Parts: sequence; C-alpha cells; structure tokens
Amino acid sequence: MPDLNLTIGTMSTQTRCSVPTIRYYEKIGLLPSPQRAANGHRYYREVDLKRLTFIKRCRDFGFPIEQVRELTDLFEDGDRACVEVRELAQAHLDEVRARLAEMRALEASLAAFVCSCDTACSGGLTKDCVIIDDLSMPVAGGAPADVSCCVVPVEAASAFTTTELKRK
Repeated sequence: MPDLNLTIGTMSTQTRCSVPTIRYYEKIGLLPSPQRAANGHRYYREVDLKRLTFIKRCRDFGFPIEQVRELTDLFEDGDRACVEVRELAQAHLDEVRARLAEMRALEASLAAFVCSCDTACSGGLTKDCVIIDDLSMPVAGGAPADVSCCVVPVEAASAFTTTELKRK
C-alpha cells in the first residue's frame, strides 16, 4: 500500500488530536474515510495528515466546525481567493473580541461580588452571605447591588487581584 502508512495513533501523535476526535472528523466528513487493512485498521496518507493538521489548527484558533469545513474546502481549492479566507477569519476575530468584552464584564462583576463579601461579612463563617443574597436578586446587568466601594472599571478589573480589591 504506497503512501498508506499512517495509523490513527500516528495521526493522533503527530497532530495532538485525540483518536476519538479523528474518528468524529471522519464521521462528519471533515476528514475522508481512510483505507482499511484486512484487519480493519485505518491507514492514512500524508495528505490526510496535512488536512488533519489544518483542521486541528483551525480548531485551536476556535473556529466552529462549519467554518472549519469552509476553510478546509478553501485550503484544498487551488483556485481559492484569499479574500474569502480573510472574511472568515475577520468574522471569527469579531466574535472572539465580543466574547472577550463579555468576559471582562463578567470578571468585573465577579470581582465586585467577592469585594462585596469582603466588605460586608469578610467571607467569614456567618450564615448570611452577601454573594448568595446578591445572586438571588434580579439586578440589571448582573452586577452586585450596593457595592460602590468595590466597583472597578471593566478595563481595570483584570489588573486587580482579590487582595488588591480588599485594599480599595
């Protein structure tokens, strides 16, 4: 079998992609079904390794499966237009930036929750917990109620540790 010398284990090792994931990619058509030997073992070609490497890198960058499918088609298309690839990458970058903004807001809210606990009850063994109370009350934006001493601008929140917030 010329060029069919890569087992699924070798593919997994060389791409750092788990065996079940490789099988999943085959099942959904991202990776073509390999040739099988008489014993049922899968044997892949170098071109399959390159394709799996490409797929893995796309997933490492967080591209969803459908975008990976589009990128893989473009990867294999000799007449591909770079502008299409750029548009997909830009759309994904925009989504990542939006999620990062959401995470920064979440970080600021969580820091405020912890600070409200430190201010109100010092996180001690008391039965009354400010965080539990705040989480049980509907508040616009999800921020803790009445923690003006602890409110940190979203941009600055990531620069503070819990210890630094206690000093504020």
